Amino acid sequence: MTDEEKDFMRWWEENRLKEKKLLKQMLIGLPIGLAFGFPILLSVMFRGWYNRMPYISGTQLTVILIGILLIVVFYAIFRMYFKWDMKEQQYLELKEKFEHDAADKAERQSSNGS
Repeated sequence: MTDEEKDFMRWWEENRLKEKKLLKQMLIGLPIGLAFGFPILLSVMFRGWYNRMPYISGTQLTVILIGILLIVVFYAIFRMYFKWDMKEQQYLELKEKFEHDAADKAERQSSNGS
């Protein structure tokens, strides 16, 4: 195993539960979620650019804004949970590799010692 892989395993063992918390995932993923929802918001706010667009009342605008907010939050949480899951998968693969390497090393030592 490389030093980078060992460092990742140590770091992930210490931080995996912190990284899984919903609030932390939302706070970290929110800027990306906003970047995803911001163009939608701009197209609704500046709706005068397209003359054939139907009129949107205040209540419809409120519903649209709530929908955009829900999209932003969902995207932020989903993306960060996906990233957490990928790191967890990488950790489990490295752990299995480490255990397999240790078992091979022990087997080689026992066959050399006999």
